[in-house]
Amino acid sequence: MADVRIGIAGVGRIGVMHARHAARLDGVEVVLADADPARARAAAAEVGARVLADVDAMLRSGLDGLLVAAGTPAHPELVRAGVDAGVPVLCEKPLAPDAARSRPLLEHIAARGGTVRVGHQRRFDRGYQEVRRALRAGELGWIHNLRALTCDQAPPPVEFLATSGGIFRDCSVHDFDAIRWLTGREVVEVCARGSNNGDPAIGEVGDVDTALALLILDDGTLASVAASRYNGAGHDVRLEVQGSRGTLVAGLDEHSALRSAEAGVAFPAGAPHATFAERFADAYRAEVAAFVALVRGTGGEDLCTPEDAVAASVVADAAQESLEKGAPVRLRAG
Repeated sequence: MADVRIGIAGVGRIGVMHARHAARLDGVEVVLADADPARARAAAAEVGARVLADVDAMLRSGLDGLLVAAGTPAHPELVRAGVDAGVPVLCEKPLAPDAARSRPLLEHIAARGGTVRVGHQRRFDRGYQEVRRALRAGELGWIHNLRALTCDQAPPPVEFLATSGGIFRDCSVHDFDAIRWLTGREVVEVCARGSNNGDPAIGEVGDVDTALALLILDDGTLASVAASRYNGAGHDVRLEVQGSRGTLVAGLDEHSALRSAEAGVAFPAGAPHATFAERFADAYRAEVAAFVALVRGTGGEDLCTPEDAVAASVVADAAQESLEKGAPVRLRAG
């Protein structure tokens, strides 16, 4: 018998993935809604879920938790609906297209006493968790450099990029959240640049296919965040932390999308990941399980708060502004 009923709003590639993971958890019933009824029915048939007409119908049917995986423009309305219905919400990042449009939502959540968390799955990746533990324990000494990268093997559809807000908001925002979460520091300045050497259509919708942001943290530590839509070697997500006593890397394993130029070096020998879903499969499963634990009142502490998610979005907005202006941007407090 199921003791928890989770509704999933939106069953595109991320929504379907969440539905698979939720349906495999003991005691969880899954219900789905999507603007495309045929897509919802196909996803429901795969995972053994029910389909309802829309989110309002799901909430009226009696949910214990709502997982928002629809397109970014729909996030604020769906989060508000869940909060107003009094159910915990896990919203795929971001809360809203930019930080300015997120702040009224933060106020609404606080006024209603809502329970909302945001999907920054790297907090559940074992490598990132180990880096955080080592930093908290002081094992690396003082940190002088962080290097983060997120490189897709192939770009998402141009239709998605046309509404995503740019590579820093839809991609690098995960790295911005991870850097804040790992270090406990705030970003005070961003300098960003980008280029387009791939599909011209990406530039035509106002985005770049490769980007680099230099971050200055509030203690003077430097961090670089690189992103690309065209990493033919495979999906590559890593974070390197260099300290006065040691260096630690998350995402460096047999599946890393790289090879050594040195003679006789066979590492890494495994097949590279092709997609983010493969790279973070375990993290996504753990994130959904943590949300179900939050719904049950038995856990969920590592889930990203809406305040932290908006703080990462502030950095992404600053990076996008710097990219457009061609100049560094100082972050405003609050």
